[in-house]
Formats: sequence, C-alpha cells, structure tokens
Amino acid sequence: MKKRLAIITTHPIQYNAPLFSLLNERGNIEIMVFYTWGEDVLEDKYDPGFGKTIKWDIPLLHGYPYTFVKNVSRKPGSKRFKGIDNPILIKELEAWEPDAVLIYGWSFKSHLRVMRHFKGKIPVIFRGDSTLLDQFGFAKHWARKIFLTWVYRYIDYALYVGKSNWAYFLAHGLPPHKLIRAPHTVDNNRFNKNEENVARAGEIKKSLGITDDMIVFLFAAKFEPKKDPVQLIKAFKQVKHPGKHLIMVGDGPLKEEMEKERGDDHTIHFLPFQNQSQMPVTYQLGDVFVLPSLGPETWGLAVNEAMAGELAIVVSDTCGCAEDLIKVGINGYVFRSGNLESLVEKLQLCADNSGALKEMGKASKEIISDYNFEMVCLAIEQLMVKV
Repeated sequence: MKKRLAIITTHPIQYNAPLFSLLNERGNIEIMVFYTWGEDVLEDKYDPGFGKTIKWDIPLLHGYPYTFVKNVSRKPGSKRFKGIDNPILIKELEAWEPDAVLIYGWSFKSHLRVMRHFKGKIPVIFRGDSTLLDQFGFAKHWARKIFLTWVYRYIDYALYVGKSNWAYFLAHGLPPHKLIRAPHTVDNNRFNKNEENVARAGEIKKSLGITDDMIVFLFAAKFEPKKDPVQLIKAFKQVKHPGKHLIMVGDGPLKEEMEKERGDDHTIHFLPFQNQSQMPVTYQLGDVFVLPSLGPETWGLAVNEAMAGELAIVVSDTCGCAEDLIKVGINGYVFRSGNLESLVEKLQLCADNSGALKEMGKASKEIISDYNFEMVCLAIEQLMVKV
C-alpha cells in the first residue's frame, strides 16, 4: 500500500506545481496538496512589488490532486501570520489519513498549528529556505534564535535547499540526520536555450539597437529596494566597454528613480513585466544575468532559470544560491552586497572577458542540470520509505 503524504502550502506557485505533478505522475507515494489561502487565491492579485495586478499565464493546478481549505482570516494572504487561518484544516488532514505531513513555511497561524498538532503522531516534514545571511542586531539575533529553536522542535525532518539553508537549520537546533537535501529547482527544460527563443530575443535586441557582437547585462525582477536595481544602473555606467548594454525587465516602485539614474544613457533599456510564458525568451536577451539583491534573498530562483538558459551569472553574497550555484570564474562571480565598487569590479570582469561568456553560460547549464525535480522527488520518496 502506498504511503500518503499531505502537503500543506498557501497557494499555487510556478516553482512547486511541476514538482507536485511529477510526484503524482511517478506514483511511488500518494499525495494531496492542501492550499490554505482559500479558493479566492485564484483571483487576480495586485502585486505591490510589480505595481500591477498579476495573473500567471502557465497552468499551476494540473496533474496532481489538491483541495482549497476554507480560510476565515479577515485579510487573507501569505504576508501575515494571521492571514492564513483554517479552523477545519486539521480535521480535513485527519480525514485524509496521511502517513506524514509536509509543511511549506511555519509563519502562518494554521501551519504552525498543524506542526504542533501532528508532532509525535505522524512525521512532520518541513520545507523552508531561510538563511543566516541577513544581518540582525545582537539582541534581535538571540531573540530570533530562541524563538526559532522553539518552532523547529515541532518538526521531524527539514528539506533543505542549499548550503546556506543547511547552516540555518543547524543553527536552530536541527541535527544533521534530520536534514534532507532537496535543492531549489525550476523546470530546466522550459528555460533551455533553443533556436526559437534565440530568434525571438534577437528581434527584440535588434529593436533596441543591440547587435550580436555587443555584451548585454540582464536584470529581470521587481523594481524594489530589496533587489537594489538602482545600484546596478550606477555600477553599469562605470563599466568600460564600447559595446555594453543593460536591459532592465520588470516594474515596481523604484522605476521612476531608476529612469532618473539612467538619464540620457541610451545603452540602458527598460522592458515591461514579462509573464512566465515569456521568460524563456527574456533570458535570451542577456549574456550575463545580474541579481544584486540586498536581501532577504533566501535563494534567487531566477538564477536557476538564467543558468538553464545558458547565461553567465553575477550575484550578491546575500543571495542564498551564491554558495551552491556560482563557481567563481567558471560560470560567474559573487560581489559584496550593497558595495558599488565590488559590483563594478565583477561587471568589468565580465566585460573584459566577453569572449568567454558563452563558455561560462555552458558551464551554468551543466551546473544547473543537477538541480532538477527528479532529484527532489527522489529525496521525498526515500524519506517516506524511512518514516
């Protein structure tokens, strides 16, 4: 008889749906996904980071069983502890009779309640990607450490996404034998470089006055302080290269400031928010993908996508993926977060070695090939055998 795994998460997202679908397709365990935001999560939502209403244009509910649990919160959402409040969740879980529960994130009223309720009854598996890379004052650090050590008493195993996440769990009392590697992944095949995407990207570049012999730095994210896009524009303007261009893709509250910083520099281009179906083409606009985050950037899944698309990478050292995905000088560089001089240095290295960028992109693709949904499925399935 197959073991049954109940998966508790707030809402459908493009990074989890393919995993749930593949777990169900493989058929080694039986799953049911319990979405705790409630069914109204399917409505179009205003995203303050992008400054517009967003509706993803790829399927997120195909290929696996799921249910939406009634959420009684007055202000439903995943940004507030009380935004996820499902009085009937435990009853629904018990009715399904799982052999284990997998919980995405503890910082919601219902999720923490489920962890505490099932601890000691059936195995509680936790999925989170927090790191120790964000800086806190001494008092705040210790208060946080004490609280999180208490939280993680209620889990039996944690699925960690990378080295920084591993260190975080260790720091909060989880021993190594309770940590299971299940790296952050994307649908690598969807972002692979192919002739169609390259051709479509080429048309866009031509419209911007960019030719194939030029070097393109690409930023694709929310225009918000956390991502530090203004700093990237400042750094790019200091890079010395006759054929350099910077493409900024997205939208958000910093757009006006970014345009002001650009001034009359015609080598800096702004493109609007691109939905998920357009992102494989978007990545083909660039030679180097830059994520200059100040944090908290627990991982940076856009880096996975860009690497699958064969781009060289420049990221800040507060990106959780940096230690795992960036092989310095092989597929990219890591700079000191918030340090303009350090960012300029790494961008200049790319410009000075523009002839090597294609090889760096190929190295990115090879590295990211080991970060796939099959690996995560296998980790979960093996854990279910163990529990």
